[in-house]
Amino acid sequence: MSVSQQKLVKRLRHQVGQAIADFNMIEDGDRVMVCLSGGKDSYALLDVLLALQRKAPVRFELHAVHLDQKQPGYPPEVLPGYLRSIGMPYTILEQDTYSVVQRVVPAGKTTCGLCSRLRRGSLYRFAEENGYTRIALGHHRDDIVETLFLNMFHGSKISAMPPKLRSDDGRHILIRPLAYVAEEDLSTYASLKGFPIIPCNLCGSQQTLQRKVIKQMLADWERSQPGRIDNIFRSLMNIRPSQLADRTLFDFMSLGTRGGGADAHAWLSGQTAAEQDSADVV
Repeated sequence: MSVSQQKLVKRLRHQVGQAIADFNMIEDGDRVMVCLSGGKDSYALLDVLLALQRKAPVRFELHAVHLDQKQPGYPPEVLPGYLRSIGMPYTILEQDTYSVVQRVVPAGKTTCGLCSRLRRGSLYRFAEENGYTRIALGHHRDDIVETLFLNMFHGSKISAMPPKLRSDDGRHILIRPLAYVAEEDLSTYASLKGFPIIPCNLCGSQQTLQRKVIKQMLADWERSQPGRIDNIFRSLMNIRPSQLADRTLFDFMSLGTRGGGADAHAWLSGQTAAEQDSADVV
């Protein structure tokens, strides 16, 4: 292994370990379900977690789980063969989400939303039935930044993928140990390790995905201004509500008021507080 490759391995392990520590992702006795898609990110996630597990200051269990969605051309032997070769306990779930998505989503429309919900439901159910305390996902730094812009451009909100969160139903804790890791590093790491990548023929091949547009935009920015993606990500950890415009996060109404300030309804009706007082006297 070359010096640069050794540095890459060390950097990934450090970044994952730092993310786990910063967000208290894994505690002593946790049973961690690692979700494997067959892509470079989840392979790298499992590989780094296995390396950290051997030296971690706490004891935790890892179990790999993959969902066979019955996509055309899916090679069912690839993941089991790989996981057996590294001695990794695993479970392959089977659910024909492919047929459901193809039946429900109109031709040419994005399939990711429905596919993600179906996949998430299967994984959550398995985690609950088997007592896993953490669900580890392979989203990386670039995924988080892309989601930020997707939500800004198409949802009119500032939100992304948090490194750690509780599921909507309140039953599961999801963690993203790759939150600090750049996608470029994961691609290089996957090539170095020779992971048997399984392509996604359901949604990954769609050319009209807005995420691909955002990814290209960020790639162009990074080429012209190296370090920009990392700066954007770091901004997510340096939020200043008083410098934004969300009235639910910062009390703008009482800021600098004297004697309670004007009533909000007066502003909405186009009247000043003095005008309202005058009207009340008459």
